[in-house]
Amino acid sequence: MSQEEISGGITENKPEKFFTKPLIVIFITMFIDLIGFGVAIPVLPDYAKSQFGASPFTIGWLIAMYSIMQFVSTPFLGQLSDKYGRRPILLVSLLGTSVAALITGLATTLPLLFFGRIFDGITGGNISTAQAYIADVTSKENRAKGMGLIGAAFGLGFVFGPAIGGILSKVSPHAPFFFVSALAFANATLLYFILPESIKKGAVVTAEFRKHRLAELMDSLKNAQFGTLTAIYFFLVTAFSIMNFAFVLYTKERFAYAPEQNGYIFAFIGVIAVIFQGGLVGRLADRFGENLLTVTGCLVMAAGLFSLPFIFPQAGGLGALLVVMAVMAMGNSMASTAVTSLVSKNSHDHEQGKSLGVLQSGASLARAIGPALGGVLLDNAINQVDDFTVKRTFWTASAVMLVAMLIAFFSRRLHREKSIDE
Repeated sequence: MSQEEISGGITENKPEKFFTKPLIVIFITMFIDLIGFGVAIPVLPDYAKSQFGASPFTIGWLIAMYSIMQFVSTPFLGQLSDKYGRRPILLVSLLGTSVAALITGLATTLPLLFFGRIFDGITGGNISTAQAYIADVTSKENRAKGMGLIGAAFGLGFVFGPAIGGILSKVSPHAPFFFVSALAFANATLLYFILPESIKKGAVVTAEFRKHRLAELMDSLKNAQFGTLTAIYFFLVTAFSIMNFAFVLYTKERFAYAPEQNGYIFAFIGVIAVIFQGGLVGRLADRFGENLLTVTGCLVMAAGLFSLPFIFPQAGGLGALLVVMAVMAMGNSMASTAVTSLVSKNSHDHEQGKSLGVLQSGASLARAIGPALGGVLLDNAINQVDDFTVKRTFWTASAVMLVAMLIAFFSRRLHREKSIDE
């Protein structure tokens, strides 16, 4: 395949074709990968509790350890993809996910369960590499649409993954993880045979290894524009992770929902995300700009999180719950895609993997902090969930989103000032 075909056929006299074969292939690859990710969302808390007697606090750390390992590995994998190519890094990551899911499903002790999640986190930081691949094969004008495909893959993963996980949990508590292992291996096989490399020959060796991941994340804050975008994304993911962790325990306590029912709700969230990130976000970005989209998304997320504690089976019930979750899905879709697009547009072509890796590194740290903080907030003195702990958990997440919104206002002003200077 020629480099012109890989890059979408961009020439001086011919407009860019958006849906190229490489872009479709990377979308399918990430879609399959994120189905595996989605399977564990409604299943893992119940699996850890029923099979190993884990407390909510322990479950929070089980989820957090996966993200801590992603925090360490994501920018490293991003830099490796800049140096050696996107394709081999994606392949190794998928094979690691397959092995880790098998370990999780076969675990007989809590430490072995932790090991499976830690190993999965180390090898699972492939989102930044996929984002860098999309940046390689799209123009800046189509960057928001391209990043929206990753969001759509997330959404589809939320549609099918949690529903599959909930259904398979009825067969066996181990079955969802065996399914993820087989799916990841099949995905790696697909990628090996049909995904072309996106980096031009000779450009692979231009990237250099620099500072430690945490140091790079801190250094990103020195650049006002990139630093504010990283901070917005960090707080956005922190709030969403608090909700994601707390929601399963919240619905189990208040609505008596099992993994199967929670799986269907997360599937509903995924449908909303697909609609927004797969089509509407690109159009909204073209019309209003990514900066305004970020502010609006943060505000919508804050409103949704604030509303959740007021929903009971006798007050709104499932209908109100679905409405609020739809609102949050829309807000998250707008803000996360817009921020990712802005980071990519403000990065040099040869540093796409590094920049997006730093962004996802911050997101991994946020996904560690969110469940850990949520575990503390949701627990009362006797390790149970009650109305007060539900309020303080979701209202804390709402306050985090308000902070993100304020930073987004500041980032929008910085972007305007830079445009005027240029």
